[in-house]
Amino acid sequence: MRSPAFQRAAWLPGPHLGTVYASVARPLPRPRFRRERWDLPDGDFVDVDRLDGASGRAPVLVISHGLEGSSRASYVRGLAAAASRRGFAVAAWNFRGCSGEPNRLLRQYHSGDTGDLGAIVDRLSAEDPDRSIALAGFSLGGNQLVKWLGERGDDLPAAVRSAVAISVPFDLALCATALDGPGFWPWVYRERFLRRLRRKALRKAADHPGRIDADAVRRTTTFSGYDGLVTAPLHGFESAEDYWTRSSSAQFVAGVRRPLLLLSADDDPLVSPRSLPVEAAARNQAVTLEVTSGGGHVAFVSGAPWRPRFWAEERAMDFLAGCLDGARA
Repeated sequence: MRSPAFQRAAWLPGPHLGTVYASVARPLPRPRFRRERWDLPDGDFVDVDRLDGASGRAPVLVISHGLEGSSRASYVRGLAAAASRRGFAVAAWNFRGCSGEPNRLLRQYHSGDTGDLGAIVDRLSAEDPDRSIALAGFSLGGNQLVKWLGERGDDLPAAVRSAVAISVPFDLALCATALDGPGFWPWVYRERFLRRLRRKALRKAADHPGRIDADAVRRTTTFSGYDGLVTAPLHGFESAEDYWTRSSSAQFVAGVRRPLLLLSADDDPLVSPRSLPVEAAARNQAVTLEVTSGGGHVAFVSGAPWRPRFWAEERAMDFLAGCLDGARA
């Protein structure tokens, strides 16, 4: 485990102010995405926003967003803009139901769902087998990414060169406990997510009568309750605990076989330092775990108020570009 030289912005003290600022108040890059709808093998679809690279054979960066995010999220736009400046093409995909239009099926997405990410990578690889692919995931999308890399091991398309996962909830049970805990800030995070999740679940309940208890959804005020009521039964898990246990990515770090950078902050309000896969990363030469002394959740803000910088995005692109240069050499 490494402790990189990250200097948190002095005007955003503590983990919460930086986390909130990065999510809702940061200056927004506006990359000019081109939207494509990709059908999935089970009859559903995902919407993928793409940016062309510096050349037709430019490496492509696949970006996975976090819980109830989308390709419009500030951190996705920020990383896409940084990748474009480095000459990368970008494919920022929206999880099922996250692009602004409900998905077709009753099922949605969840932290351990790696099938759709695999389908995205396979399609890009088939488009041009000689083009390099890099991957980045934030929070829930990072958990999916780490789990997928560990599940697949060496069984990956040759085009996949490297990956970065930022603010990963490696232990979903600990993350749910943090979100369901007492106090003002857990309530803020919990309600922001659950308000959106409840709205989607109620729409599914209306479209698929008898499959979801709408009244129970309206009463749900915790992640434990929501995952037990909606996430687990819709996606084949016995309970919320079964979902958390089987979907947590820490157990898959040992199986990663491509260069992977994990970026975390020790003051992340959603991810306990106890969940970090320190020993597994130390034993795996393909994995680099970097933990900053501050930075919050998907934030890592530095610089002045009039010119903020977002260290994780810069570090991610340095790592991905370096891996690509090493592969070329």
